[in-house]
Amino acid sequence: MAMPEENTNTTRALRGLEDDSASVRLQAVLAIGTTPDPSYVDKLIERCAVEPDFYVRDMLTWALTRHPASVTVPKLVEQLGSERTQARSQALHTLSKVGDRRAWPAITRELLTDADDEVARSAWRAAVVLVPEDDKPGLAEVLATQLGRGGRETRLSLSRALIALGEVILPVLRAAMTDPDPGVRLHATATERLWRDPEAGFEFAIEEAKRVSVLGTASHAG
Repeated sequence: MAMPEENTNTTRALRGLEDDSASVRLQAVLAIGTTPDPSYVDKLIERCAVEPDFYVRDMLTWALTRHPASVTVPKLVEQLGSERTQARSQALHTLSKVGDRRAWPAITRELLTDADDEVARSAWRAAVVLVPEDDKPGLAEVLATQLGRGGRETRLSLSRALIALGEVILPVLRAAMTDPDPGVRLHATATERLWRDPEAGFEFAIEEAKRVSVLGTASHAG
């Protein structure tokens, strides 16, 4: 009798993933993550691409981390080539939480410079978790090409990713501080200041960078 009951519970949970109610979907994912089974993985990943609710998406990631990386990582990597931006960003987010470095080769320059800010930010976060030590300088160079990009949240995400790489970022930041684009120079200066003093906060680092920029401009004018 145990087998039919188990099948019924599985069917109910998988059906719950597509319910109109976010709370029902959340409970369904919780149930699946609590009793992981590789047969759930495809459905979980499929749902990641379309799930509109942030909390349900976060629970989907948690449920996937409860399954063996040998099963989830290849399937998540497949999603990185999806045309759906949410499929790419959610797969990257999940790979950062799984933390299996076998996924590192799939974190391409194209993903790190993706036109969609959410995909790019997810790629930055995944990259700094998965990058091998020897590849950190190369990653820093690619990330530095994104300095000055987007609004406050995107810039803060990039600064945090760069800072997580450690001292290897200093040469690329110093080079970016002489970039013709004032937005790039400002972001590079703020990131360098934040690296030296993490307690200062991003807003303070930006204001300090602006002050230095103004003083520098004034001294050149003098």
